[in-house]
Amino acid sequence: MKKLYRSTKDKMVTGVLSGIGDYFAIDPTLLRLLFIILTVLTGIFPFVIIYIIAAFIIPEKK
Repeated sequence: MKKLYRSTKDKMVTGVLSGIGDYFAIDPTLLRLLFIILTVLTGIFPFVIIYIIAAFIIPEKK
């Protein structure tokens, strides 16, 4: 069974988007680009808050 973890190897800030990319087999760079575009288009705060919450909730891979 697959589990969602924050990446410790391929991380830019906290490894959330890289962990999500590993879980769904998507390139983390595409997720980062999509995150930046959606953050700018939605007024920055909603996606930044979601990212911060995810950084606290998703455990780090050991």
